[in-house]
Amino acid sequence: MRAAVLRAPGTPVRVEDVELDDPRAGEVLVRVDAAGVCHTELHYMGGDIPCPLPVVLGHEGAGTVEAVGAGVDDLAPGQRVGFTWRPRCGRCEPCVTGRPVMCVYGRVQAGSGGLLDGTSRLRRGEERLHHFLGVSCFAERAVVSRGALVALPDDVPAEVAAVAGCAVVTGVGAVVNVAAAGAPLAGRSVLVVGAGGVGLSAVMGAVLVGAGTVVVVDVAPAKLELARSLGASATVDATGLSAEEVVQAVRESTGGGADAAVEAVGSPATLRQAFSALRPGGTVVAVGLSSVDAAVPVPVNELVQQQKRLVGSLYGSANPAVDLPRLLALHRSGRLPLERLLGSRHPLSGVSGAYDELRAGAVGRAVVLPGAAA
Repeated sequence: MRAAVLRAPGTPVRVEDVELDDPRAGEVLVRVDAAGVCHTELHYMGGDIPCPLPVVLGHEGAGTVEAVGAGVDDLAPGQRVGFTWRPRCGRCEPCVTGRPVMCVYGRVQAGSGGLLDGTSRLRRGEERLHHFLGVSCFAERAVVSRGALVALPDDVPAEVAAVAGCAVVTGVGAVVNVAAAGAPLAGRSVLVVGAGGVGLSAVMGAVLVGAGTVVVVDVAPAKLELARSLGASATVDATGLSAEEVVQAVRESTGGGADAAVEAVGSPATLRQAFSALRPGGTVVAVGLSSVDAAVPVPVNELVQQQKRLVGSLYGSANPAVDLPRLLALHRSGRLPLERLLGSRHPLSGVSGAYDELRAGAVGRAVVLPGAAA
């Protein structure tokens, strides 16, 4: 089969012919129907975050079951499924206490480049290739653990299901599961920094919970326009503005500061701006990844005296097996217009071009269709 392989940081991703072993016990073979182009890969492609190499990329996608390994009795060939890049073993302490995105096997997969047992099903001749976050869906097919799949309804388009499995779960989850967890956000103000796929999903999440004011900050006018069409009350084009000017613009739009903020860029500078733009008692939810050594300075007195909160949220702090079907149900009812997130489509051979577009600030979430003609 064909797959997009990264062999060294800073080098182009190449589509190669690779072999895929049969699924073992507890695993599933999936034909990949669509895969989202997520900014996270850029951190690994550039070496900001290390991973075992060579690796088949792709972690946001949807497909159709082709075969199941021993012990998998709740999925069958022909079933449509969405990938999740955090497994759930159902046995470790995070899983049994309702925090499956913190499953200990997530670290196993990320560190080993394998599946739950730390070994790979991907190879090129005698050379073993690694899985990316236990998924590797920039390929015609993928073998993944059963815990990395969620069954999908037949009437949800593959492109929508693909982006829902990462960008949407992360962005909507940051609002619903974290920012709104301490106090309802209905009628209150929400700041979203970054209008990529995750940020735009956070905008939809803020609208979903009834936020009274939703302010979005970005440097791309076209992205800000899309944010307004999705329900943003106000936007701030940060191009050429100082950090203080951005904060002041947010305070003016929110009447003194945001009650909650979602930082979807992964930059220490923008995270610091989001913290400064909070009103006393506000919460910043950080969802954007950065280089492994990135750090943000937080003024201690502002943190204590104004009782602000800065919290991290991985994968929207969600339970994907529960939350993804709910999000898709909201989409089907018209309350989450997820199709509006979609940008350009690419064949598998166009993965590198899709990431070039992402670096250049493309609007909307690009999607790779492995079955499409080049």
